[in-house]
Amino acid sequence: MIDLDDFDLPDPPSAPLGDDIRFDQADIDALFGGNEPVLKKKGLRAVLESKVISHERLPMLEVVCDRVVRTFASSMRNMTSDAIDVSLEEVTSARFGEFMNRVLLPAMVGVFKVTEWESYGLITVESGLIYSVVDALLGGRGGNSPTMIDGRAFTPIETSLVSRVLETALRDFADAFEPIEPVNMKLERIETNPRFAAIAATSNICAIATFRVDMDGRGGCFTMVFPYATLEPVRHKLLQRFMGEKSGRDSIWEAHMASEIRKTNVTVNVLLGEKAVPLAELEELQVGQTIAFDKSPDDALDMACGDIKLAQAQIGQRSGRVAVRLVNDVSRTRKKVS
Repeated sequence: MIDLDDFDLPDPPSAPLGDDIRFDQADIDALFGGNEPVLKKKGLRAVLESKVISHERLPMLEVVCDRVVRTFASSMRNMTSDAIDVSLEEVTSARFGEFMNRVLLPAMVGVFKVTEWESYGLITVESGLIYSVVDALLGGRGGNSPTMIDGRAFTPIETSLVSRVLETALRDFADAFEPIEPVNMKLERIETNPRFAAIAATSNICAIATFRVDMDGRGGCFTMVFPYATLEPVRHKLLQRFMGEKSGRDSIWEAHMASEIRKTNVTVNVLLGEKAVPLAELEELQVGQTIAFDKSPDDALDMACGDIKLAQAQIGQRSGRVAVRLVNDVSRTRKKVS
């Protein structure tokens, strides 16, 4: 009987570094820290914080943004005396919190108010466009290398110059929006920290329009953000596919029908009074007999069309004929005559 423990055997060779090393799912989770349980959202929170957004296309908002491209490009050329090219990159929807998390710092976030709607919106400017605008307004030459961002805060001069550009963009947007609804957009403040520019809940859905500005090899993007609550007063107009759409209504026939209806003759009755009498007394009525009502000559009487009460009037005579004079205007709220 030979015992292998009595011999000094070499250790088995280790696997070469080039050989494949297999890990199971538990080892991978332990390596990347993925072994912690993931809490699934339930109930109403799962619905509110879902990343799936039912995108409601607003065709007229895209038309407005196309008009902004032309007007803002002209305004920037007049302001900087440079060749400016403005283009619309996209019009989409996203949750407000998700968009704010995508804002690359450093950046400027302008908070503006739509006076007529008593609501707010945002306009964000990338750092590349900020430095390009400042360089252009201060007389810098185009075609220079991109400005390196050193992480410093924006100076008051830079903030003031960018404010002028943002006010111009808001004014051009208001002008482009005027055929749909006259609005005034006023820039209230500029923030450099997105947390201080929160105008809606993180789960609220917003319409986002992104524009790109190019000026001699430099430039960047700015984005306008409208929460759907801000656009609610004109949402039915923004859903139109073209200017003046009325969802199947024909304005010509509508005007013709209104004109013909106004020419229609109707019979109007004035109720002098009501009195309950027995049927036997009603059968004994004779020609020339007087029926007394509890109404005086100065009391207002009900004027009706059929069984619909229109207004009140007083009875009298005019040119030898019985006439009535209205006491109040014809009511739009129709009531049946009892």
